[in-house]
Amino acid sequence: MMSLLKPILLTAFMLGIATTACGFEVSGSWKNSLFLLRETPGQSATDGYLLVDSLRLDLTQPAGSMQFEASCDNRLIYANPEIMTSLPAANPNRVVNLEKSWDGDSRFNDLLQIDRLAVHDRRDTIDWSLGRQAIGFGRIALVSPLDVIAPFAPDALDTDVRPGVDSIRFLRYFDLGGHLGATAVFGRNRELNSYLLTGSDHRFGLDLLGMAGWLRGRPMIGLGLAGDLGGLGLKGEVVTYRGKDVKMDSGDLYDHFTVAAIEAWYRFDNGLTTLLEYLYNGPGSDDPADYLRVAASAPLREGLSYLLGRHYLLLTTSYQAHPLATLQGLVIWNLEDDSFLLRPLLDYSLGDNLSMQLFWSFTIGDAPEPSPIPGFPSAWQSEFGSYADSGGIFVRYYF
Repeated sequence: MMSLLKPILLTAFMLGIATTACGFEVSGSWKNSLFLLRETPGQSATDGYLLVDSLRLDLTQPAGSMQFEASCDNRLIYANPEIMTSLPAANPNRVVNLEKSWDGDSRFNDLLQIDRLAVHDRRDTIDWSLGRQAIGFGRIALVSPLDVIAPFAPDALDTDVRPGVDSIRFLRYFDLGGHLGATAVFGRNRELNSYLLTGSDHRFGLDLLGMAGWLRGRPMIGLGLAGDLGGLGLKGEVVTYRGKDVKMDSGDLYDHFTVAAIEAWYRFDNGLTTLLEYLYNGPGSDDPADYLRVAASAPLREGLSYLLGRHYLLLTTSYQAHPLATLQGLVIWNLEDDSFLLRPLLDYSLGDNLSMQLFWSFTIGDAPEPSPIPGFPSAWQSEFGSYADSGGIFVRYYF
């Protein structure tokens, strides 16, 4: 256990010296997540818990029109049973290895990484940045087809900080919020590099978005628009790709595939906010028998997609029941196999910059068929019926 505390203490100590010596502005967060898991349908019992403890320090220093940023993140994971212990997969959008992991024993893992290390500059209408930084595209809140570099999973709880990627970015701004931009993101090897041209404009009461280029070896083009109809907010996005290494173990499943979504947003007079999205997930399959192949394909391994099916409805709601308490709900419904995830959540403020979330995820659908060969995967009948129910407590403090 002491060996696992070393990277945490070392991070705090070294960054403390750096901020004192260089005059950086300091902020950060501490997050503690306790996940409880129940038995996986159709499989042996996996009852247990997973504890994830994260400490993050963010440093910024303005220098005229420029700004330097650096962030260090340490994640400690404890699991019982030990088979649940795992560290995040390697980020495909990073060319430089700025991380170190420790294996305390079969139940502990620790990951220390530099998540930001970049310089930004803006002069008049020109904005450029270089280094490890956060990059996000698209306007849809739930699952955005245009958010192609490092999107969050649709059921992610912690979406405050987007993972940093190694990139160069140039933006030229115009009136009414329009822009033209060029972005290059570098991966572990040349095949994982991405080169994208982006643009936006505001016409006729609509926000228009465009994107074209190469995403980790895939030629792609995407379009999006956002507007409102009375009090109803409407957004739509579509992106088409040409597959790479098709039907190879490390490649895509299809020669061409498309990801598209339509989202509607509405706030009722009583304060209830609702988001509803239809998603067409081109990298997936409409046949549950192919789900294992989809899970092993490049889009899911790269984090481009997190879902296995083709057609989905997603719904999220939020209601402030008390000044300190907000009730939230999430539904992800696979329309092909009729399975879904339902997650109620309570977000409660414990004090200044301190909050707690209580949640439980119900996974409902047909369970996998028993495997006749021990140790081999069983045949899936549905997506969410093949996952365990889970829940837990998520506490976070910002400073």
